[in-house]
Amino acid sequence: NLSKVGLALGTFGLCQWALNDLVHLPGGGFGLVAVGAGAWWLTQPVRKGFRSPSSVQGWIDRCKQVIDEFEKLEESKTDLKTERLELLDNVLVRSEDQSLAFIGSCGIDRLDKEAVKSLFNKSRSIELFWESSLPKGDDSWAWPEKLDERDLLVYMLQLPLRASDLLWLKKLPKDQPSWIVVSWTEKNTTWEDQLNELYAQLPGRWKNQIIRLPECIISKELPLIFAPILKALENPKRNFDLTTQRLLGRLHSSWQSDLEQLRRNKFREIQQRTQWVVAGTVFASPVPSTDLMAIAVVNGLMIQEMASLWSCSLKPEVLQIVARQLVGAALAQGIVEWSSQALLGVAKLHGGSWLAAGALQALSAAYLTRVVGRSMADWMALNNGVQECDLEALKLQAPQIVANAAKEERVDWSNFLKQASDWSDEIKINKSMKLKAS
Repeated sequence: NLSKVGLALGTFGLCQWALNDLVHLPGGGFGLVAVGAGAWWLTQPVRKGFRSPSSVQGWIDRCKQVIDEFEKLEESKTDLKTERLELLDNVLVRSEDQSLAFIGSCGIDRLDKEAVKSLFNKSRSIELFWESSLPKGDDSWAWPEKLDERDLLVYMLQLPLRASDLLWLKKLPKDQPSWIVVSWTEKNTTWEDQLNELYAQLPGRWKNQIIRLPECIISKELPLIFAPILKALENPKRNFDLTTQRLLGRLHSSWQSDLEQLRRNKFREIQQRTQWVVAGTVFASPVPSTDLMAIAVVNGLMIQEMASLWSCSLKPEVLQIVARQLVGAALAQGIVEWSSQALLGVAKLHGGSWLAAGALQALSAAYLTRVVGRSMADWMALNNGVQECDLEALKLQAPQIVANAAKEERVDWSNFLKQASDWSDEIKINKSMKLKAS
């Protein structure tokens, strides 16, 4: 639609003038016209290029990349970098023996541990661990970290399947070679019937990974019973690599959580500064529009800093389209209307001291920018490491991302009002100084 294109181009041009001449931010809207025009034709989805590393070296590189990002944000605190490098080295230095853990709450006592140990150590050195029960001290059902360190797992299960067993089996890492050894003594049904019923209740990953434990265990039958596990142990390098990748992934996830907290702390400074730039621009502009002004400022100012903060490698024009999508979702959810009504409610309590018509419009725009900025931060956190953006997926995700961000920001509404009051006082002081100077 040519009229829409003309409106967008004209508004972006006005934003450039407002930012440069009114708020004195040189270059603040540079390139926005080209970006706005490109947004109308850049609509085809692009597939995501990000994949979790599939090798030990890939995970090592990812972990070192996170360490470098910490160093940049923490301003070269060498002691913290040294500690993280040591944690990385600790994961890489492992025993030369493969490890096998028997876990569960039933059936372990039926095994002759010495006979099992003799079987698995017959042709190679295997470390065996016996975990007769899994933690049930709280409601978190957190998978024990020590079990991540085992190369192979055997879950001892006694039928019928209990809810607690099902919960633990669903939490067992998918990339960890594992088997279920079933203790079954029922006489009124066949093993095939019980096996089919068990398969129907379990995730598909357990297909062909279930071993039956006979009612009477004879030592000489152990090699046949545990044949699939013995075969898996013949490939130690694969087992070692899977375990190392799993441990590196866990370490990487922990670091990413800490890194995200650090980024959020720095983002709040960017968010607060940008929202009042938007408020000042809308307050000074004669155009009675807040939404497109907010789009321009979010695209031109906040995104550039956020992309650097999240080490985002996406092209600037793609990030601008992401921001537009989030702004559209925010407007569709009535963020501006809600903030305007809330501000009017405050105005009734505080009189006309700082909520004049122009200030009301400006503060609504500032709040819209605040929510969109938070949404953009959430999106960047979810897509950290993505090389290409799936715009179709974004269209589906944007409403929920914005809704979550708006919910979080409304909790902090009182803090926003305090900042708004400070901004209003600053505007009054500036006006007073200009009147005296004239």
